[in-house]
Amino acid sequence: MVNEIRKRLYRIIVPLPNSPLKDLNSYVIKGEDRNLIIDTGFNRSVCYEAMQKGLVELGIDLNKTDFMLTHMHADHTGLVSRLASETSRIFFSRIDSQVFDEDNSWQPLIDFAEINGFPADELQKALNSHPGFKYSPEKVPKFHLIDDGDVIECGGYRLQCVATPGHTQGHICLYEKDKKIFFSGDHVLFDITPHIESWAYTTNSLADYMASLDKVYNLPVDLVLPGHRNFLGNLKGRIDELKAHHRERADEVMEVLGSEPLNAYEIAAGMTWDIDCETWEDFPIAQKWFATGEAIAHLRYLEGEGRITRNTKQKIITFRAIRN
Repeated sequence: MVNEIRKRLYRIIVPLPNSPLKDLNSYVIKGEDRNLIIDTGFNRSVCYEAMQKGLVELGIDLNKTDFMLTHMHADHTGLVSRLASETSRIFFSRIDSQVFDEDNSWQPLIDFAEINGFPADELQKALNSHPGFKYSPEKVPKFHLIDDGDVIECGGYRLQCVATPGHTQGHICLYEKDKKIFFSGDHVLFDITPHIESWAYTTNSLADYMASLDKVYNLPVDLVLPGHRNFLGNLKGRIDELKAHHRERADEVMEVLGSEPLNAYEIAAGMTWDIDCETWEDFPIAQKWFATGEAIAHLRYLEGEGRITRNTKQKIITFRAIRN
């Protein structure tokens, strides 16, 4: 499905079957000499077919097309090596590009999940069901690395790169100052809340995310184009809602903790989740993984605020609330 948003600016809706996200918004800017595609969908045949159909409808020549990937997740990067031509430039965050290094592996995440209480006998199953493991690019393309403040121009659009760490450490939004358009990737979503997770205690993802929300709060914006679902114009209002949501989630973690030490997996099991399952045991394994990662992000945030302590002197790390 293709929508025209503005002159030379279009959206291709790419289905993401069996994902709570439902679909991806891939944005296409048609230029005189070069085109630009922002985000691509999973490396799956259903995504590839939807992209190809949309690009044919728009008359896009992939030999004259560049790509910009807002962040590393497979629903945004998965198809890029199948769609890009030999002449395509692939703009990508210098920070997130490190995930695609040849010596990078999933083992540190597996080990981290285990010390945070994720059942050891379910770890391999969790990995095998992870969309990032299953649907990433089939080969690592050559990236044109970008940083905060860099500018990408196409079709009369002048897109300034805005580093917004949180959803991923290298997440980048695009801001068109003159047209007051903000391509928000997964930094700001309207129908759903961006997933914030941590898989290392060296990173305080939620604190980074809150700071990144503040960073873009006062941008003059008339239109926000997110990576998923519907788009609206009220950037400030949505940021206020997102910050309130995460403060409420942090308070919920404190309630789940109570007075007993618990590990992150146990805390995730006690939190409320917007998923159609009666009990934690009914959760799909991939959703347990994401829930645990989100719980860790909130725990790390609370630790940074001095509201909880972390006990690392045992095989499984636990947390305890600090009560005044």
